[in-house]
Amino acid sequence: MNLIQPEIDAYATAFSMPEPEVLKELHRQTYLKTLMPQMISSWQQGLFLQFLVKITRAKQVLEIGTFTGYSGICMAMGLPADGLLHSIEINEELEEMVLKYVQKANVAHCFRLYIGHALDIIPTFTQSFDMVFIDADKKNYSSYYDLIFPKVKVGGLIIADNVLWSGKVLKHPSQHDKDTASLHQFNQKILSDNRVENLLLPLRDGLMIMRKIQE
Repeated sequence: MNLIQPEIDAYATAFSMPEPEVLKELHRQTYLKTLMPQMISSWQQGLFLQFLVKITRAKQVLEIGTFTGYSGICMAMGLPADGLLHSIEINEELEEMVLKYVQKANVAHCFRLYIGHALDIIPTFTQSFDMVFIDADKKNYSSYYDLIFPKVKVGGLIIADNVLWSGKVLKHPSQHDKDTASLHQFNQKILSDNRVENLLLPLRDGLMIMRKIQE
């Protein structure tokens, strides 16, 4: 869901760096071959994430929710030569498609895909992360945050997608469905967490950007 006016979005995209052909192809194939293609990131959002990787000089990046690999590939493209993108996807049926486009995008050397539930996989990581992107099932955002927080370096970034949830978070709490309620509670949790600085950016469907300032 994009909350920006289509004309503004098109203008902004036209005056941004062009989308690589491999990502255009992945976007088309996602709409042809998946049941919920709207879950794919936009080029504008992917480029923003890539910029964050470059600006922070992140070397170890974790993505929770790969889908078809678009956002992960964008971030992997921004890594330094010794960087690594770890991406977790629960749907094993997407593995072949993800790996195909990771290879076509020439980022296979720095892209590690894990198939399974993030709540089970995250505790197995022993490394620290410079940046984490959360874009998985909304009911578990708070659980993912709690699990990964100790593994993020001080000064590192945590970004959560879809925190505006098509504007549904603006409704009265009595009208919230389960996902909306979970996201609103997550937003409240982050705002009250003095261990981070945060910015809710209304890009596409809302990005909550957190910078860890203390353990």
